Amino acid sequence: MVPGADEVPLKGLVATLPETPPAASYGRRDGLVQEVWYESVPLRGKPTRVFGWLGRPVAGGGRAPAMVLVHGGGGRAFAEWARHWAERGYVALAMDTAGQGPDGKAHEAGGPSQGDDVKFRVFSDAEAADMWTWHAVAAVLRGHALVRSLPEADPERTGITGISWGGYLTCLCAGLDPKFKVAVPVYGCGFLGHNSFWRDRSLAALDEESRERWLRWFDPATTAGGIRCPVLFLNGTHDFAYPPDSYRRTYSLVPEEVRTLSLRVDLDHGHIWTFKEVDAFADSVLRPGEGSPPLVRMGPLELMDGKASAVIAAGGPVASVECHVTTMTGDWTKRVWRTIPAEVSGKAVSAVLPAERPLTYFFTVKDGRGLVTSTSWRSEGAE
Repeated sequence: MVPGADEVPLKGLVATLPETPPAASYGRRDGLVQEVWYESVPLRGKPTRVFGWLGRPVAGGGRAPAMVLVHGGGGRAFAEWARHWAERGYVALAMDTAGQGPDGKAHEAGGPSQGDDVKFRVFSDAEAADMWTWHAVAAVLRGHALVRSLPEADPERTGITGISWGGYLTCLCAGLDPKFKVAVPVYGCGFLGHNSFWRDRSLAALDEESRERWLRWFDPATTAGGIRCPVLFLNGTHDFAYPPDSYRRTYSLVPEEVRTLSLRVDLDHGHIWTFKEVDAFADSVLRPGEGSPPLVRMGPLELMDGKASAVIAAGGPVASVECHVTTMTGDWTKRVWRTIPAEVSGKAVSAVLPAERPLTYFFTVKDGRGLVTSTSWRSEGAE
């Protein structure tokens, strides 16, 4: 069940954040990136600070677009990620969300650590402000406020992307902070209680009341419906942590006209920030123009007389198309997919589906740059 906008308790904590940007101090430089420390929310009454790497493009181009970069589990603030965006002409902040400093070790003014035993511990409503998810959200939102205040950054052209747990946080934060103009959650999503790596582990270990409280406070299903900026959802069919069923439930909360999908067969899961689709999607929103065409956005799947089809809703032209099918059900990580012939005709793609049932299928398309987007997936027969 997805709560209404007035039933999202995390919004109450967001409302307590200061309207002014956080105080910050700066450390050593390494080319286009520099260490930064900034104030965040208190933990059990004690002040906390967040460490990050701030990337700035070469001076002289006026105010630049900016990206907030959110690492996943086991990660930290990655200097190279901030550098990647700075080299592309962006201001970029890669912050730590686990109380770690530049060496990846806990520091004395840090927030909660990122182990699952910390993330999923039992808490009361009154203790929600001391939970990891809230401190990670606050690190992102206060970091966003800091970036928007920088003289090098255009405050009206900012975006967010996150990987794995960072994608989870991207889904939360993009629905909580309307100042983000673009969002790209990679792997991470909501509906963790429906299906996820943690459903039968950390969440199952909680008693029913504690589990329901965690999901009510911290599952992105509570906030994704508030996202109104363009979003690229990028994930793989075999993702062990955030499987396609929970991913579809999450992106289905976002208005169809602002969501673009890139579901891929056998996509690796890791701290990978070199997906060209992510860069191109952000460019198309934050610095649109002839050099930054939009990605192809596909419409919903249709099926008639055994033939699947989908319209090309935006972008294009489509250079090539593939249709991916599987007859397997159950554990997504164990499903074997095969590719069948598909064709592009005008503003639509189509393929004749095999007669086997059950059958799950979707299309992927490439534009002239080789950038891959997709339809959603659909099943015929039992799923």
